[in-house]
Amino acid sequence: MKIAIYGAGSLGTILGAYLTEAGMQVDLVNRNQAHVAALREKGATIIGTIHKQIAVSALLPDEMTGNYDLILLLTKQMHNHEVVTQLQSQLSPEGVICTLQNGIPEISVAEVIGEARTCGGTVAWGATMKEPGVCELTSEEDSLSFGMGGMPGFPQEKLLAIKAVLEKMCPVELEDNFMGVRWSKLLINAVFSGLGTVFGCTFGGVVDNKKAKKVALATIKECIDVGRADGVVFAPVQGKNIEKLLYYSNPVKRALALFILPIALKKHRDIKPSMLQDLEKGKPCEISAINGVVCRVGDKNKMETPFNDRIVTVVSEIEAGKRTYGFENLSAFDDLL
Repeated sequence: MKIAIYGAGSLGTILGAYLTEAGMQVDLVNRNQAHVAALREKGATIIGTIHKQIAVSALLPDEMTGNYDLILLLTKQMHNHEVVTQLQSQLSPEGVICTLQNGIPEISVAEVIGEARTCGGTVAWGATMKEPGVCELTSEEDSLSFGMGGMPGFPQEKLLAIKAVLEKMCPVELEDNFMGVRWSKLLINAVFSGLGTVFGCTFGGVVDNKKAKKVALATIKECIDVGRADGVVFAPVQGKNIEKLLYYSNPVKRALALFILPIALKKHRDIKPSMLQDLEKGKPCEISAINGVVCRVGDKNKMETPFNDRIVTVVSEIEAGKRTYGFENLSAFDDLL
């Protein structure tokens, strides 16, 4: 199987290193010339919870040749239509795209190449690019996992083949309730990537601040309410039932959820939000594809989403240079608590 990881930044570089180490034929593709040059010169250097240095095949997009059986998509999904349209010519006749992006990106991918060639995976671990060619794994190695599912009509044998590829890195769970998996991951990103970007901190930094933790829990409840209204059955994340642990309907359950939240996040507390990393580099971030999804689904179901609305507003103001990230942004939520 010929594989490309398109948009091989922090997550894709680490995944590509694992697959290469396992003997897979994989090209790491990125527009960042300095990153590609460093990967070619020194290989992929992984630091953090593990330490590896692995020689990899790294390409710029216009250097891709031949046809790929599998393209793992990790670009920012606001460009999906353009990117997937370009990648069509790089797919073999039976080739497929597996999107590992945040949010619920399968719909936009399938609009270009069809549901029978589109599947997706949720990435239950985090990474940060420290410098060209050097990426930090910020989750404990024993906590890494993927969830996977296909669009309607996606062949089961291909899903199993992609599962076998990703299992070269870590466990993969095939999900019958894949939209439930997507929504559980969307919830985590909306809360901890969204608020981590607002406050300029890691996932753990959100729950280390007493007031920010209250904002996080209220945002969790809002995401669950919106998902339920849209018919979503939230899937467990690494065996943990988010609704059972963190949803509340009275003061006692709220107090218990506030206590549990830092414990539930323990193995992933060092993750630095990808949206924050983008803003630090002066790049646009995916706020509209993460918290914005919750807002739009709320609108569709005639539900108010004040916490997600406020996160979108604050991050958009940071992006526009009207404010900066930091815990001074807690005041933006005063009227909602």
